[in-house]
Amino acid sequence: MKMKIAKTQKWRVPVQAVFLILIALITVNHTLAESGRIIPLVPEASLHAVCPFGGVVTIYNLVNSGTFVKKIHESSLVLGIAVLAGAVILGPAFCGWICPFGTVQEYVSRLGRKILGKRFGKVIPKSVDGILKYLRYAVLIGVIIITAVSGKILFSDVDPYYALFQFWTGEVTIAAFIVLGVVLAMSLFIERPFCRYACPYGAFLGLTNFFRIMPIRRNAKTCISCSKCDKACPMSIDVSGKTTIRDQSCISCLICTSDAVCPVPATVDVKIIPWKEA
Repeated sequence: MKMKIAKTQKWRVPVQAVFLILIALITVNHTLAESGRIIPLVPEASLHAVCPFGGVVTIYNLVNSGTFVKKIHESSLVLGIAVLAGAVILGPAFCGWICPFGTVQEYVSRLGRKILGKRFGKVIPKSVDGILKYLRYAVLIGVIIITAVSGKILFSDVDPYYALFQFWTGEVTIAAFIVLGVVLAMSLFIERPFCRYACPYGAFLGLTNFFRIMPIRRNAKTCISCSKCDKACPMSIDVSGKTTIRDQSCISCLICTSDAVCPVPATVDVKIIPWKEA
């Protein structure tokens, strides 16, 4: 059974922009609320409250003691469960469509493409890139262990996402600013460097690619081996060499599909996989 995806990229770009602006307004509103001022019609919440990864790092504490990790809110757990449920069906669409920090990296990379042209994305050899992509799992394991032991979100001390949306508050460490600067600088040379090599939440959601119900599939019979899907993939996945994309790096951006860059209709598309074929 095939699911028709109409004009995916025309939808993805504004969806990304909406969530980027929304998160920025929510975090600013939270700061303003502390001084008695608010932005009308915009929710008031801390960045931790609207970050679904908080629901992941607090699970140990919740099960072990029935309490949340410091600064984590119930909303984070609810968002985390909702995003995970969606990922089981469509994979890490949160990363490719919603995550504000992923969107910012894409914006910077657009500038990098204009500056470097064909040299963009070729700084790191593909063989090395394939190995470095697993570093984010080391980060994920480290964050979970440290959070479980300390009961605090120490990762925020070096989190570029936190630095980007809290830079005016005085709560951001120098280390976090340095990491943010490095990530943005790297984004001029390579697509989504933080998502590729260091994002713990992306690593967690990436695991759903191995069993997602609706993966991206390539029809080998109609494929003309033009490799446009490979060149377009922001995570450098070899789409043209696979029948079903189960790569842990896939962010479900759908840029590789026949609705975007693939010139042959219904050749690279999202399809429901029967359980016997999964």
